[in-house]
Amino acid sequence: MPRTDSPTRRHTGRSRLFRIAAAFVVLAALGGYLLLQYITGKTVVQGCVVESADGSTGKGRTYRMSPEQASNAATISAVGTARGMPERAVTIALATALQESGLRNIEHGDRDSLGLFQQRPSQGWGTEEQIMDPVYSAGEFYRHLAKVPGYSRLPLTVAAQRVQRSGFPQAYAKHEPDAALLAAALTGRTPATLNCNPPRATAVTADAATVRTELVRAFGKEVLPAARPAAAGGAGAAGSPAASTVAVPVPLAPDPEDDDAAQRGWELAHWAVARSESLGLKEVAYADRVWKAGSGWHTERKESDADQVRIKLVQ
Repeated sequence: MPRTDSPTRRHTGRSRLFRIAAAFVVLAALGGYLLLQYITGKTVVQGCVVESADGSTGKGRTYRMSPEQASNAATISAVGTARGMPERAVTIALATALQESGLRNIEHGDRDSLGLFQQRPSQGWGTEEQIMDPVYSAGEFYRHLAKVPGYSRLPLTVAAQRVQRSGFPQAYAKHEPDAALLAAALTGRTPATLNCNPPRATAVTADAATVRTELVRAFGKEVLPAARPAAAGGAGAAGSPAASTVAVPVPLAPDPEDDDAAQRGWELAHWAVARSESLGLKEVAYADRVWKAGSGWHTERKESDADQVRIKLVQ
């Protein structure tokens, strides 16, 4: 009699074919990813990444984070510099938030601790609503840090502990290298070292008025000029909430050798990149560099805007 396959044998054959097909799909996806890296010469970053200034050599330090963490880190840095605090203070604040909340604005903690710095309403840090506002909570941290004599010369753990009164004072130390890397980028000292690539298409409805409001909340009202007529095509003037671009002026230093103006420009540019997902931004341009959502930083020498940072919204 002719031999017939059993149901078990047929099922095993189908399972084998399914595994082969699944493996082929995975290999095809991996091949496409590697081809993209080869063509573009860039790593496609999901979320956000900060590289040290020598990161292009492959030997630099990197720190990866989610868009939410990047947004909170940028706010902490901006609030610090707006108060005239040095980069060391920003490093201390970022290391503290990394330890206390992982740079997430959490609604829980030990006893009544809340927010980025796990501040407690019962201990006079503010109301629950205030503490859950990253701008407010960062401001309160810096206000207390500024009262610590010689904080910039103290070991980071000591300075942070003078503010936080934590039960684990040595825990801040392990975050210092990452915090210093973040602070260098977010204060603008290391240009084009922060890159974000949203893991999905943003669902945020871009609004120029909201971008301007967030700039003022983080950096203070001096960050934007007084209202002036919008240029043709919508340049993002204060009275034009539907404009597609917000232009943020960068005061030029009187001395061409002074790097302060360039650092301010990169601080603003990195803030915009870090907030790109939450604010619905697709492009940030400063000097001869342009960041585009999905592809990162590129050199574009056709237009050099050393006197402003241009933030383009998703339309």
